[in-house]
Amino acid sequence: MKNNLLITSLIAAACLALQPVDGQAQNGRNPFVPYSEVGLGLGTSSYYGEIAGYRKPLKSTFLMMRWNAAAMYTRHFTPRLAARASFTWARIAGDDYTYNRKDLNSGIIQYVRNLHFRNDLKEFALSGIYQFVPDGRNSNFRAKLTPYLTLGLAAVAHSPEARTPVGFGTTPDDTEQRWVKLQPLGTEGQGQNGVKPYSLMTLAIPVGFGVKYALNERFGLGAEINYRYTFTDYLDDAGGAYPDPTILKDDLARVMADRRFEPIAARKGGDRLAELQSYLNTNDPFSVIGADPGYATRGAAGIFNDGYMTISLQLHYVLTPKIKCPPIK
Repeated sequence: MKNNLLITSLIAAACLALQPVDGQAQNGRNPFVPYSEVGLGLGTSSYYGEIAGYRKPLKSTFLMMRWNAAAMYTRHFTPRLAARASFTWARIAGDDYTYNRKDLNSGIIQYVRNLHFRNDLKEFALSGIYQFVPDGRNSNFRAKLTPYLTLGLAAVAHSPEARTPVGFGTTPDDTEQRWVKLQPLGTEGQGQNGVKPYSLMTLAIPVGFGVKYALNERFGLGAEINYRYTFTDYLDDAGGAYPDPTILKDDLARVMADRRFEPIAARKGGDRLAELQSYLNTNDPFSVIGADPGYATRGAAGIFNDGYMTISLQLHYVLTPKIKCPPIK
């Protein structure tokens, strides 16, 4: 009986040591108990590069937003510091026609270029997290509202695609537009004359800011903005000069490499010919475009690599079991 009473007293004392007391006790005498949580996120994604410039960040962020979905595991090691492993699937897109058609005075070169793309990114990232408001000594005493910063390293798999022109099919009777993968085509001469194709794997540096809100001892909500600067200039398949069309592998590669002389915008189907005739004040704008070297820019090699940003709403669940204390009799 005495042994049972002694054991019960020791367990009760251990539990009392983990109960909330004043702030000095939380930060001093009682050690922090690490805990883990899992989460799911949904939100938007935006691309920055040759087809949506860094110089107009608001326009590039909001004009062609797409989607992202994420799953994550977070381990909290101290009241302020945590590490997170996450997988994100995000679609990004860009279109010279959509981006520049309402502002030809500043975007005529890009409008003439007439490139577009979409790219589904599969990202695995490891990130550190710093919380501005510290947690209590265990998961039951998480801060109610916590702003935080993240910084990490990510591996990203990608493969840009674009739509074929109207009327360009695999057979004379095939006029349906198709989304085709661009990297195998070598649209800037990759794979020819010793030029290596760009990799479909790249590294990225994620930098983010977020806010978490603890709903209860188990669930929490979060909102996060996370920008990634990548180590590639080819998320959009545009990074260099127009190639010599004679070195490209086939007609499809030649068509997808240079879209300047198409009267119709491939992705949206807009009439480019009428707008170019009006802006260039000529009935034959494509002759002007072909003769002017100012319109011979495809990519902007050596300036900035491509990047992308996600904005997500997240739901988190704490994995650490509750600490249950036996009643003292």
